[in-house]
Amino acid sequence: MKRLIPLVFSALMGAAGTAQASDASPPVALFMPADMKDLSEFRWKKRPVVVFADSENDPAFIEQMSLLQAREDDLLERDVIVLTDTDPAARSALRLKMRPRGFMLVLVGKDGGIKLRKPFPWSVREISRSIDKMPMRQREIRDSKEAAGQ
Repeated sequence: MKRLIPLVFSALMGAAGTAQASDASPPVALFMPADMKDLSEFRWKKRPVVVFADSENDPAFIEQMSLLQAREDDLLERDVIVLTDTDPAARSALRLKMRPRGFMLVLVGKDGGIKLRKPFPWSVREISRSIDKMPMRQREIRDSKEAAGQ
C-alpha cells in the first residue's frame, strides 16, 4: 500500500500538469493568406490589414511585409491580423470586393468597415497611428488604463 500511494500521487500530478498545458491558448497567427470569402470571422475581434499585390516578387509587397514583420508586437497589441493576396488570377472574394490595382494596403476596422487604402507600403508606425485614432481603439486604451489603475 505504501508503494501504491506515491504512484497514484505522481499520476495525479502528471494529469494536472497536462490539464494546465492544454488550457494555454495557442499562439496567435499574425500572417495568413486572404483566401476567405469575407472578413466576418474577424468582426469585433481583429483589425485586418489586407496586403494585395500582383506577385510575391512585387518590390512594394516585399517591402511592406518586411515592415510588418519588423514590428509584430505593435500589431499584436492592436489586435491586427495581416492577410495577404498575391494571386490576381485566383480572383478571390476579397480581391473582387476591394478591387486592388497592383499593390494595395487596406486597413479594416473591427466593425468590418474599410478605414484606409494605400497604394504604397506603410510603416507599422503609420498604421499604428491610424488605428490609435479610431474611437474603438481609444476606448480599448481607456479601459486598459482603468484596469491597470484598479
